[in-house]
Amino acid sequence: MFKRLLLLFTHAGALAVGFALGIYLLPILTAPPSPDADMLEEKAQAALFSAEFTRDLRGSDFLHWGEGKVSVTAESIVHEGKMAPGPDYKLYLTKDFVEHEDEFNPIKSEAALVGDIKSFGGFLVDVPQGVNVSDYTTVVVWCESFGEFITSAKYQ
Repeated sequence: MFKRLLLLFTHAGALAVGFALGIYLLPILTAPPSPDADMLEEKAQAALFSAEFTRDLRGSDFLHWGEGKVSVTAESIVHEGKMAPGPDYKLYLTKDFVEHEDEFNPIKSEAALVGDIKSFGGFLVDVPQGVNVSDYTTVVVWCESFGEFITSAKYQ
């Protein structure tokens, strides 16, 4: 009986670890290549605003972080840097600076969803029609699936 319980617990533990690793690694394995650095730099030259993602935000930790330059144009948002990989990342614009999920959740309904982030070594996301980047102050990267804050940067 003890042997069966031990096998049950060890197999359940291995299954849980495998599931967690799968959730973490699947976005890395299926991510498209990051945009070319020269193209990102060229797009960033037209920036109306720029800011920096840093790892030292209250909501960032070893699994949820971003670093590098963020350039905001009227048509696109460009990130030149790196980001912790993860599933279902979304890019939002907010009117107030936030650095943790407890600050983002109350204002999420007022935030402008810009688009999906699929690459983790820099990204280029088109700003949807009807969104005026000058009406907002902050770029926020959010993991929609888990309700996790990844990073943010105040650009004005």
